[in-house]
Amino acid sequence: MKRIAQLIMGAMSVMAADWLLDGVQVEDFLTGLLVTGVLVLLNLLVKPVLVLLTIPLTLFSFGLFLLVINAIIILLAGELVPGFTVSGFWSALWFSLLFSIVQSLLEGINRGFERRYSKQEPD
Repeated sequence: MKRIAQLIMGAMSVMAADWLLDGVQVEDFLTGLLVTGVLVLLNLLVKPVLVLLTIPLTLFSFGLFLLVINAIIILLAGELVPGFTVSGFWSALWFSLLFSIVQSLLEGINRGFERRYSKQEPD
């Protein structure tokens, strides 16, 4: 159940980025769910390889090159998912930042609800 909630929060983050950014278009909420799933897979499979190959650049840039890697992952997702378009590198970079911020906020709210409603009643 927790994974489904995370997937829905990810889709909500994708839709928020679509609403706030001009360079990102998402057809509908189902496409947002698909984008979230593809991003999870790309972050599991492709991102570690890119990070490993770019260790010198990442160290030289004090970790800022990881933002470029995130943008590349977003652009790749834009190519893989029909109904999800990203107009360019800068849109992908802003999408990545906004997606992370919104998802963190939603997860914080969700954790607050979990703590509040999962307390056991005393016997």
